[in-house]
Amino acid sequence: MKFIDIQQDAWRTVGGEDGPVPHPPIKSNSLLTLAQWHAVRDQWPARDAADYKPVGVILPNDADVEVLANDACKLSLVVLNFPKWVDGRAYSQAHILRARYRFNGEIRATGEVLVDMVPLLARTGFDAAALRADQDRAAAERALGFFATTGHYQGDVVETKPAFGRAAA
Repeated sequence: MKFIDIQQDAWRTVGGEDGPVPHPPIKSNSLLTLAQWHAVRDQWPARDAADYKPVGVILPNDADVEVLANDACKLSLVVLNFPKWVDGRAYSQAHILRARYRFNGEIRATGEVLVDMVPLLARTGFDAAALRADQDRAAAERALGFFATTGHYQGDVVETKPAFGRAAA
């Protein structure tokens, strides 16, 4: 899992003085709201096109992931928000993006992302996280490593078979 420092991040939201620009210009590493994406998605090329520019979408945690079903081939990043650490809807959104829609771009967790959440983030399909400011990155990396050697009994988006169904190494 990659941990994001928002100040150092190459991805930028597209907005003006009055908030998000309704019809954003097409630039590399643009991070768009869902409304902005809907305004430009028909003119955005697929990721395998020669003129493709990386684009990301911020999907609210109360939005249906299905709105991105036909766009997975155009997106490089989907940002999912945890407005409260007790609100786990973004876990389901990530899992659906990976398992049902075969999204292979980056799925990033933002908002109230705590160290304790990191192992489950990885299991449900997230591959990047912007930790809450008071959280320690080293502790998050330790939390990830704890289960790396022992594994999990249940399957997940990375290892779909349960432990008893996997061949011994």
